[in-house]
Amino acid sequence: MGVFSRHIGVLVCAALVRAQRESTSGFEWVDPLIGTTNGGHVFPGATLPFGMAKAGPDVYGENQGGFASDGSPIYGFSHMHDSGTGGSPSLGNFPIFAQSGCPNDDINACKYALYERKEARVNGTVHARPGYFDITLANNIRTEMTVTNHTALYRFTFPETPITPNTTLNPHILVELSDLPQTRSEGNITVYASNGRITGSGRFSPSFGIGTYVSHFCLDFDGAKVKDVGVWSNTRAARATSLKVIPGDMRKTPSERPAGGWVQFEAPKKKNQMLARVGMSFISEAQACANAEREIPKNNFDALVGSAEDAWRAKLDVISIQDGGVSDVLKKAFWSGVYRTMISPQDYTGENPNWSSSEPYYDSFYCIWDSFRSIHPLLTLLDPKSQTLMVRSLLDIYVHEGWLPDCRMSHCKGNTQGGSNADVVIVDAYLKNITEGIDWNLAYEALIKDAEVEPLNWDVEGRGGLESWKNLGYIPTENLDILGVGTETRSISRTVEYAYNDFTIALLARALNHPEDYQKYLSRSGNWKNMFKSDQRSIINGTDTGFVGFLQPRYMNGTWGFQDPIYCSPLLDFTGCYLNPSGGETYEGPVWLYTFFAPGDMSTLISTLGGTDTFLARLDWLHESGILYVGDEQAFLKLFLYHYAGRPALSARRAHQYIPSLFNDTVAGIPGNDDSGAMGSFVALVMMGIFPNAGQDVYFITPPFFESVSITNGQSGKVATIRNINFDPNYRNMYIQEARLNGQAYTRNWLQHSFFLDGGTLELLLGPEESTWGTRAQDVPPSLGPFAANATAKRWAMHDFDPAPAPAQPQFGF
Repeated sequence: MGVFSRHIGVLVCAALVRAQRESTSGFEWVDPLIGTTNGGHVFPGATLPFGMAKAGPDVYGENQGGFASDGSPIYGFSHMHDSGTGGSPSLGNFPIFAQSGCPNDDINACKYALYERKEARVNGTVHARPGYFDITLANNIRTEMTVTNHTALYRFTFPETPITPNTTLNPHILVELSDLPQTRSEGNITVYASNGRITGSGRFSPSFGIGTYVSHFCLDFDGAKVKDVGVWSNTRAARATSLKVIPGDMRKTPSERPAGGWVQFEAPKKKNQMLARVGMSFISEAQACANAEREIPKNNFDALVGSAEDAWRAKLDVISIQDGGVSDVLKKAFWSGVYRTMISPQDYTGENPNWSSSEPYYDSFYCIWDSFRSIHPLLTLLDPKSQTLMVRSLLDIYVHEGWLPDCRMSHCKGNTQGGSNADVVIVDAYLKNITEGIDWNLAYEALIKDAEVEPLNWDVEGRGGLESWKNLGYIPTENLDILGVGTETRSISRTVEYAYNDFTIALLARALNHPEDYQKYLSRSGNWKNMFKSDQRSIINGTDTGFVGFLQPRYMNGTWGFQDPIYCSPLLDFTGCYLNPSGGETYEGPVWLYTFFAPGDMSTLISTLGGTDTFLARLDWLHESGILYVGDEQAFLKLFLYHYAGRPALSARRAHQYIPSLFNDTVAGIPGNDDSGAMGSFVALVMMGIFPNAGQDVYFITPPFFESVSITNGQSGKVATIRNINFDPNYRNMYIQEARLNGQAYTRNWLQHSFFLDGGTLELLLGPEESTWGTRAQDVPPSLGPFAANATAKRWAMHDFDPAPAPAQPQFGF
């Protein structure tokens, strides 16, 4: 009997005994407050999976996600948010705010303007779980909230005696025509005296793109008799029942005039409670009202909370884990990461004012530069139906707007940060059987347009500098571009991203039988080498790091420029390479980081950087020097590049370097912005032991952070399980010694998606020391490049790969 077999007989029985005790629903471990400080910008309020309505409190301060766990005061509760964004806040339209009454029953003694009405929170009163949020403010008003698809429902509980002197309990609830970034340029509001309904709309700007959008709301109340109604402007109220706001000037710039509507009520009928229902729409006020009336015909708050919880349980329960006794910190970090992955993109189907279509419409692709690496691959694993709808939506945007988006929010074109990375999402979907209802000829057309046609404004779609890309083989610094306009920076990072975009197009071209295109884009995918300066050194404070050869800026005439390889890292001017005209030639990261970016051509990269030993030393330096900031998504893949050098154990070690030190269960428990769930999807995938190389049918194998992880596939219904043998919750046994796939020896250090479609069991025997598992040339992930040496790579280059396990030589008792 082999070592693996001897262990498995003893441990399986024990695992089965523990299974029921350890298989608590992931719902119970989700903490939506993780990432609500330290720049995480996570939205912690009430939402359905991918829901349009997102109800939550808005703080006066750093409020990109609406709320922050930093003690800042609350000025309202709004009904749509984005989560984890950087830059300017997003959405937060039409906040409502409740007061127990107006002093001396004088409506102008109530507080209207944001800076007047903001209130501190009562410590210890914030409670959040999927589909529900609860907070009590210093005015002793408790606000609970839940949602349906397009509608937010709030339950206010007022104090018996208002804390404001000379005030009788006559609840006063206002709504403001504003959004989080204060971009409203025009608006209107109507208050109906008969029942207190308030409807209105406003024109706003997106937070990371161009153009404007119009949003509409419909606000109804229940629980008390209407006493008085009106509108307000600046700091004063009137009993007029309508109001219009015009733009700040002829250019339709934001108006600085605070304005809105209000309703005052008699004392509530039961428990001092009132309900406020807010329907939202991008089509019309009438549709906002229809959404609310259809989705919440009866004001049964607790039943709606239960329905929202059920929706989340259904999404989360496709994963089951046997935790093996790991800490609660890790369980909370894992399940909360899965949860945040399903906040966005948001399903706006039926709410698209720009065109009519029978196709689904998703918004808040925020941004695909962030999401292609881990969000969409994780959704492909856990929710392939939703991922399919998202791909169809991307293609429908292409049909009606002419380009695939690289970023999109609030029906507006968002800024392109690097390449045309929707290409990667679409090819990843094709390779992983995300096919239902997708027109692949249309998809191919969209990808070819990205590669061949330069848009007039490549800041918001497509690629810039395509003449140089085709003729010079790189994006030059100070490029002459007369075809389109865009921010002329990031020449290095755009070059390596365009190269990988073309690599993925080559894969789809081969699959769809376009051999000439396959060869063309395969050739272009190697363009990253044209910015590699072989004699460039990295010197820090006069000390040579010892590594030679880095990507560098290059001009149109072929001569070289210079960007310090550590510039735009924590070691030198960290924020120097953002998306602005004076940014550097890399985006949100240093040359040191981008020199490792050749995801489809790793065998060539390893050779270019000096061979396996030098490559490993450079990769160690990246992780140990302080230069790598894992809070930006382009860092994710760098944990797993050891697999290509035949050292998968080192990838496992790096995973534990960052989790839980940077990813944990605190309100500051992610590094940097969550970026619509990118950090959440990263931590979830790493802890499941299956990180993807997006755009390829490749998952790197590392030991899960739990004793076992099982995923039920939403297409086939089959269950795929990864089980650790010899699991140690303190992670002394961190390294794979042997592996079996469905009982057969498995030596590859990577998996294909067929494992999750077909189901099965991958068993990993762990130990405290690095072994020879996954280290042979035939065990490393495939690499596509002109210098690919092993048979596996050559077969991959021909797009002819057998999903069966590679033949294994007996080892460690097999």
